[in-house]
Amino acid sequence: MARKGLLIVVSGPSGAGKGTLCQALLRRRPDLGFSVSVTTRPPRAGEVDGVHYFFWSEERFLEAVTRGYFLEWARVYGRHYGTPLSEVVPRLEDGVDVLLDLDIQGARQVKQRMPDAVSVFILPPSLEALEERMSRRGTESAEERRLRLEAALGFIAAAGDFDYVVVNDNLEEATRCLEAILVAEHCRSARQRELLRGFAAGRTRNLGREGGQDRTR
Repeated sequence: MARKGLLIVVSGPSGAGKGTLCQALLRRRPDLGFSVSVTTRPPRAGEVDGVHYFFWSEERFLEAVTRGYFLEWARVYGRHYGTPLSEVVPRLEDGVDVLLDLDIQGARQVKQRMPDAVSVFILPPSLEALEERMSRRGTESAEERRLRLEAALGFIAAAGDFDYVVVNDNLEEATRCLEAILVAEHCRSARQRELLRGFAAGRTRNLGREGGQDRTR
């Protein structure tokens, strides 16, 4: 039986650097699949449709919701975000590991639908650092930054619900931690059941042959 891919869900407050961290991991692990999400927000400077996000209208997004198009979807800061099932399930079935960069709501939905998914919460080194990163990004107004910082406090309170927590203070170190989680999860005994069953079956066959030889001596 072919090995099924591993689904890794990365989440955290806005400004924690989870998107940058995911891209850094993808550069280290080109075999890793990345699911491109759909959003109804306008593109930011440098963002490319189909690469960073699929940029859709509200009408198209909500129609897709009614068709069951998404693995998860949520309304965040007045905009809709969602992960197409077609970006995830076929890859997992083909044995490809898939990385998702999601908000807290989306991460919880995925865990409910796919309990085997590995959830990783990305923490900033401090709230001061988080605020500085938002200001440096320059994509939100002062009021939007205030709302995002308030939301971040609630998000961080939920970090204990995740399988792992990674502090994104140093990008290189945080990327190594995320890659280590990927490697460790593949080594879990629960994910090696088919391999273990194969060894058990081989041992049974060998013992049977040995027993038969003893009886004929």
